[in-house]
Amino acid sequence: MTSLVDRARGSWPGLSRGPVAAFAVFILLIAFMMWPQVRRMTDSATAHQDVYFNMWRLAWVAHALSSSPSHLLDGNIFYPEQRTLTFSDTMLVEGAVAAPLIWIGVKPVLVHNLMMLGAIAVSALGLYMLVLYLTGSRGGALVAGVIFAFVPYRYEHIMHMELQWTMWMPWTFLALHRTLDTGRWRYGIATGLALALQILSSIYYGIFLATLLAFSAVLFLICDRTVSFRRAVAPLAAGALVAGLIGGIYGRPYLRTRDVIGERPDAEVITYSAQPASYLAATPTNWLYGGTMSNRGGPERRLFPGTAAVLLAMIGLLLPSRPSRRQIVYLLAMVAAFEMSLGFRGYSYTVLHHHVSVFRGLRAPARLGIFVVMFLAVLSAYGYTAIATPLATRHRRVLLAGLLAVMLAEYRAAMPLVEYPNGPSGVYRVLMRQRRGPVVEFPLPRDFPGREAEYAYMSTFHWMPLLNGYSGMFPKSYLMSLARLRSFPHEEAIGALRRTGIRYVIVHSSSYKPAEFDEIRLELARQPDVAEIGLFQDPDGPAALYVLP
Repeated sequence: MTSLVDRARGSWPGLSRGPVAAFAVFILLIAFMMWPQVRRMTDSATAHQDVYFNMWRLAWVAHALSSSPSHLLDGNIFYPEQRTLTFSDTMLVEGAVAAPLIWIGVKPVLVHNLMMLGAIAVSALGLYMLVLYLTGSRGGALVAGVIFAFVPYRYEHIMHMELQWTMWMPWTFLALHRTLDTGRWRYGIATGLALALQILSSIYYGIFLATLLAFSAVLFLICDRTVSFRRAVAPLAAGALVAGLIGGIYGRPYLRTRDVIGERPDAEVITYSAQPASYLAATPTNWLYGGTMSNRGGPERRLFPGTAAVLLAMIGLLLPSRPSRRQIVYLLAMVAAFEMSLGFRGYSYTVLHHHVSVFRGLRAPARLGIFVVMFLAVLSAYGYTAIATPLATRHRRVLLAGLLAVMLAEYRAAMPLVEYPNGPSGVYRVLMRQRRGPVVEFPLPRDFPGREAEYAYMSTFHWMPLLNGYSGMFPKSYLMSLARLRSFPHEEAIGALRRTGIRYVIVHSSSYKPAEFDEIRLELARQPDVAEIGLFQDPDGPAALYVLP
């Protein structure tokens, strides 16, 4: 046990052996677990409108950074609104990382998939490093990384890029432990920087991480630190100041947007809160549990962590004569995350929602499930270490291989894919050559989301302002435009378009019946000062392009 403690609290060089090999293992496992996706990285992704939205956000950040950084938050959707990037998670870190790839011309779908699957691999590596520091066990660290990378939660949110960027969570806790064990300022500041990076990567996770980190830090300060209380608190306070400053600056535009659009309705929060049964629900495509366990949850509420992970965590808590203080803290943190994930069905989230304003902009407390998984993975690593430590090297390898095989079988799920365009179709190529002006595309949605996310993505090839839009929240001006334009293509709607300042109109035939599309064209031909530029072939049918001089 002494060697484990020495390694856990030793120098960074002692911990640095093996992370490259571990990262390679995680990449290979991702290639196996998500093989269809990996094989079709350049042109396909899961079938969901958020894939279009992800690609639009990545492209917009790259475009704004290279053309007008001061207007970074003023995305070109929902014309004429401003700060449209703050209607959902801006994904600033993801956008900044992807920008060089976009600037050199890497295909948008490939950039998207690299950012999605790469985030899972780096997240697994982050937890590997945390667990290696805590336990000194590479096998336990691999087990924890696999749990963190492949639980059903990952597949449930495989279309939500910002929800795959979880790598800063374990690094934050690793920096916290280093601060408590050394008292060094650099680790305290690193704790704050890692928290800030999580905020900039995902607003949800940043808020949740700050809450759970504060809770855990207090417990660790009380029962698990090597240096004096004063030496530990000072650098942590500096880190908190760094995170607070960055988070405060980043959050101001969001608060302004919330003041305009309003808070999340309580009904949405209840809908997307976990229930205890949610932690027994797997995704419908899960090979082992999808048929029997998927009905226990709904969207955002499939949080099953896996049988092997739970058993290992229980072994880690029960097999020794008594669990360590660190295990107890991680157990309490897991319970806290679980209780918070219940939303209004629990106590803590209700209190936070009523008294902390940032929580009133969130609608899915069930996303705290990934923190339950992370803390459970840490406890599972302790369980593996308790079993493996007395064994000979050969037997440890057999145990590790067997456990990994069981977990991969538990987590394996189908990955239905569809193709996404990497370039503009005919109508957008023509639009790119026109004089700049606001655009609207029809049909507009009667039931969300319609094709709005696709329209937003296709705007990345011309970057003209777009009345259409897709996001986590919708501005009132957009909703009013939908109501005013229901009479399209008749004179009342054309007048509304003119008053809004729209210059170009695209009508996609594939979304209408043939006779209906012909009638729209005839009606627009009768409208004064509406000129048809032409009829252009799209992959799914002709699209008509009009100009309103």
